[in-house]
Amino acid sequence: MGDYTPHTEADIADMLQLVGASSLDELFAAVPEALRLAGGLDLPDGMPEPDAVAALEELADANRPVGRRLICFAGGGAYDHHVPPVVRALASRSEFVTSYTPYQAEVAQGVLQAVFEFQTLIARLSGLPVANASLYDGAAATVEAVNLGVAATRRQQVWVSSGLHPSWVQVLRTFAAGTGHQLVDVALRDGTTAWPDPDAGPAPGVVVVAYPNHLGCLEDLAAARALCDRTGAVLVVAFDPVSAAVLRSPGEQGADVVVGEGQPLGMPLSFGGPYLGLFACSDAHVRRLPGRLVGETVDAEGRRAYVTTLRAREQDIRREKATSNVCTNQTLMAVTAAIQLGWLGTSGLAEVARRCVQGTHYCRQQLLTVPGVEPWAPAPVVREFAVRLPVEAEVVVQRLAEEGFLAGIPLHPAVSGGAPHGLLVAVTERRTRADIDAFATAFAKAVR
Repeated sequence: MGDYTPHTEADIADMLQLVGASSLDELFAAVPEALRLAGGLDLPDGMPEPDAVAALEELADANRPVGRRLICFAGGGAYDHHVPPVVRALASRSEFVTSYTPYQAEVAQGVLQAVFEFQTLIARLSGLPVANASLYDGAAATVEAVNLGVAATRRQQVWVSSGLHPSWVQVLRTFAAGTGHQLVDVALRDGTTAWPDPDAGPAPGVVVVAYPNHLGCLEDLAAARALCDRTGAVLVVAFDPVSAAVLRSPGEQGADVVVGEGQPLGMPLSFGGPYLGLFACSDAHVRRLPGRLVGETVDAEGRRAYVTTLRAREQDIRREKATSNVCTNQTLMAVTAAIQLGWLGTSGLAEVARRCVQGTHYCRQQLLTVPGVEPWAPAPVVREFAVRLPVEAEVVVQRLAEEGFLAGIPLHPAVSGGAPHGLLVAVTERRTRADIDAFATAFAKAVR
């Protein structure tokens, strides 16, 4: 806004006098002339504050927020779940919002206990004995799981199912450029991973698979476990914490490490974050667990107490010796997830999952009645599904936005194998039968 200048002429003069410069030109004399901006910026005059606010409000009104103007059928890792008011009320308390790293356990017992409860809940969902205090998001958790597996097996080759979230695969590739991990993409067949013959080449050190995968299809974890048993690889499973309420846990099916995105556990879509990385592992890998770990003990008087345990923060500073350089976590998001899980309870989370499954199957049946729309894969689906359209998916998404629906996500080429017109659709417990019927009607019109 043109009438706001942070530094007055007097401020600038005082600064120049303090540093011993006679002018701004002398102050910036160390910057080569070729790098300096000559003649200033060609910008229009500043607007008065009320006009600027009005212009920004006009831009904001062009947005179509989910829940108020768009009914959301998009998923792909971020879902429009119901967040109970009690979760928002408790998670926004100042004790959690303003708390910092609990280096001194004696003054951080409340936060440490809350994180310990979060770890316990994630361990139960994943089916593994140990969960950490969280990581940044699902992609970061997957990177750390691969680092753990490579360190454990001392083999750089990593087999990654194409059913893993495409964005997570991109993050893996970015990190692999520095670590030297050799990522091998394993293609899907009929919606699930077609694992190659391990005897046909170098054995993998890590195998990564999603359950359910990015298409919503259920993978055969027994086949992945058998592959790892044959090659000595570490099995990393990227799971969905909501679907876990009605599926056998990855830990029960032989996963060594389980990772996931915690956004469905009490976090709104919120323009892409902050989100929450879930990470759990077997006892065999607990010494390589990344990030923080809160443990339960007793104090000098025998009272229950909580501390960070097994690793010192200083290991993250000794980069050449550290198994991980992550020295932080998402405490506020972890506490939010713990509150959401605690509020729902075992039966409540299972009910949410069942409603997602029922809505997904009903929506899939409705969309497949539209002429030209075909199932992407025959494999069983859980909370989302993919369909093949007779027209470009981006066009359908745009048309449905005009009808008041966030239709879904056009399939990434890495998942679709280059096949065109794939759309990924998700259904949460917030979608009613009326929502789905209206969506199917608008969908048929958009496809035509």
